Amino acid sequence: MGDVIHALPAVASLKASGSHVTWIVEPKWAPLLEGNPFIDTLLLLRRDSLAGLIASVRALRESRSDLAVDFQGLIKSAVVAAIARPERIFGFHPAQVRERAAAILYSNKVQATAAHVVDRNLELAAAASQAMPRSDLAAEPSTPAFPLPPGRPEGTLPPGDFVLASPLAGWAAKQWPIEHYRSLAGRLDRELGIPLVLNGPPGSALPQIDPAIPHYSGLLGLIHATRRAAAVLGVDSGPLHLAAALAKPGVAIFGPTDPARNGPYGGSLRIIRSSDAATTYKRGAAIDESMRRISPDEVFEALKAALGQRRHAAGCAV
Repeated sequence: MGDVIHALPAVASLKASGSHVTWIVEPKWAPLLEGNPFIDTLLLLRRDSLAGLIASVRALRESRSDLAVDFQGLIKSAVVAAIARPERIFGFHPAQVRERAAAILYSNKVQATAAHVVDRNLELAAAASQAMPRSDLAAEPSTPAFPLPPGRPEGTLPPGDFVLASPLAGWAAKQWPIEHYRSLAGRLDRELGIPLVLNGPPGSALPQIDPAIPHYSGLLGLIHATRRAAAVLGVDSGPLHLAAALAKPGVAIFGPTDPARNGPYGGSLRIIRSSDAATTYKRGAAIDESMRRISPDEVFEALKAALGQRRHAAGCAV
């Protein structure tokens, strides 16, 4: 999910160069691209059956692309790019891809200089645009564009303001202890009169931590809930990057991963990270100690400030 969101501005810049843009994505992430004005063709990579995979390969080869850009830097994504049989495949330098073997399939390897993955993707797109014969017909967008659908209501949300949190992450080391959410929910309720809503995908088992309110939804429901939330609390996961793309106020809790590279983009969310946190991208199966050291009280004060700034801005609006 985060990979798709982080690539949105780069794909918008490719479209601005005058290209016909085809984006291939797995079906579960396709709702993020609904109505995207910078995509001409959306192809679904179906890997759940042999027939679906064969159909996806056929559609890729029929797309007749001049070049492909692999923003993800995985063997899987590089192979997909190669299947399309473009004249050139642009990807990051082997030292900057997540799986070094992916770079074997690139004809053009770009060494990005930016720290954040969104800006790195923009650099990769700019390099690819220079190779396009029509690259001088349009300018890149002046600011990064995150076109996201409006979403739709799913599940039950409080009628008024609430803080939205998505406690799950791709691996446990990046998660914040669930007991901390309980303490935070209590302070939000007692002192600010605002509920904490915990979002999870359908079928997940969110623990019952009164007075927090569980909310289960798919992607479109998450987008709707994020747009409605007064503030967002997140860890390094897709829902946090969604909130950043929507410029929501709130707090981002970081531990083993580097917020300079993977943090919320755009500055609307305050980042909290222990000063002694060690950066690692190993998929730890236990919550990292640096995440445990971030207290509910510290997060509450940061959220209180974000909510106060939001209400002040709303009161000053004309």
